[in-house]
Amino acid sequence: MAAMRVKASQSKPKPAPAVETSASLDAQVAAFLKGGGEIQQIEKGVSGQVHGASKQITIGKK
Repeated sequence: MAAMRVKASQSKPKPAPAVETSASLDAQVAAFLKGGGEIQQIEKGVSGQVHGASKQITIGKK
């Protein structure tokens, strides 16, 4: 009789806790500032999106 093989789980690993992520971001920001980086304050409501041609596809009869 052939041996049965159990397939490993395909589930994704759980994300790191928010505390770990927050600490990591703090360390990255500190390293950026220490290396001479500068953080710009952007006013509320300002967008960095560049307006150009619409990427929306219109389907219809001509």
